[in-house]
Amino acid sequence: MKILYLTFYFEPDLCAGSFRNTPLAYELNRKLKEGDEVHVITTMPNRYKSFKEDALEVEQRDKLFIQRIPIPDHQSGFLDQINSFKTFFFNALKLTKGNHYDLVFASSSRLFTAFLGKYLANKHKVNLYLDIRDIFTDTMNEVLESKILKMLSLPVLRKVEKYTFKNANHINLVSGGFEEYFKKFKNPSYSFFTNGIDDEFLNLPESQERVSDQFIITYAGNIGEGQGLHKIIPQAAKALGDDYKFVIIGDGGAKGKLIDQIEKIGSTNIELVEPLSRAVLKDFYMKSDFLFLHLNDFKAFEKVLPSKIFEYGAYDKPIIAGVAGFSNHFIQENLENYILFAPGDVETFVSKVKSFEFKNQRRSTFISAFSRKNIMVKMADSIIASANKDEQEI
Repeated sequence: MKILYLTFYFEPDLCAGSFRNTPLAYELNRKLKEGDEVHVITTMPNRYKSFKEDALEVEQRDKLFIQRIPIPDHQSGFLDQINSFKTFFFNALKLTKGNHYDLVFASSSRLFTAFLGKYLANKHKVNLYLDIRDIFTDTMNEVLESKILKMLSLPVLRKVEKYTFKNANHINLVSGGFEEYFKKFKNPSYSFFTNGIDDEFLNLPESQERVSDQFIITYAGNIGEGQGLHKIIPQAAKALGDDYKFVIIGDGGAKGKLIDQIEKIGSTNIELVEPLSRAVLKDFYMKSDFLFLHLNDFKAFEKVLPSKIFEYGAYDKPIIAGVAGFSNHFIQENLENYILFAPGDVETFVSKVKSFEFKNQRRSTFISAFSRKNIMVKMADSIIASANKDEQEI
């Protein structure tokens, strides 16, 4: 059996896509028989311009044959993404030429990798298994500020989306919030393998008793329009005052907006840190009092389930989350010791933080239920099952 595995992000890149697809590929490697192969086509590390790790362009790891495509530097803007994907697309065509596959698997948050998967599945006349991490057209409809760009791009994106999804054999949805949207695509069978807690965040030590009078609120991850940090952190930091300190770790297309707002409002209790490796990041988490998460006030984001929830949930520290819709309900149903507020609602955020009775509390049930390894074992079984062309359902 030979599986073509398409993912724009893979180790050692720092992002949710890499953290999901790397362990899944290794689980497939563990389950497949001698002589089988997973052909991973991905990119050289590129998620953050300010954080680059060395990686081999061609690498063989047991049954994993990994090829990483160098792509142009980018700032995660719409046109940058198009240029990067164009490079990925045409190089992937070259790398797959002359190969035989039994299945095409594609993990996609921005639609284009899913489209590439469909194109190559058609070309090789094999089943297509999609792992969908975001509804790209939904997001673009709200994130794109240019009316002209929106008018020109959205009709094309929706046609690409329809072509890709309606002809897939199986689609995994990372968030249960996507289910209603995908009901219109009748052909595929569906599963709901979520993100999970990676091994390095299991068996964490208990937090020590607080010794400082200043509460540290930490956010780590992308700083883009989707997170909308510039709409909440400078304002909340100013209102909370010096009893609280925000530590913002990461990079992204909206970091400039965040810096502008910090300077405009005059918030002095915010520290900006460049992206960090996970080993170093864990030390920052352990020194924090609260772990912070926020999504912009977009209708599309009411369907998503951020992977950061699982990372934070592995700690015994209280979580502050400005999320709506499915994420909000998921936290209420599965977590303990949290503060929830509506995206962008500075007043409620500040009020709830000030009145919060601080405590650390281990989330044993959550950790047990959402181990990434356990989820990937089941998903790998699902992928291998779909490699059988004669199989109509997974």
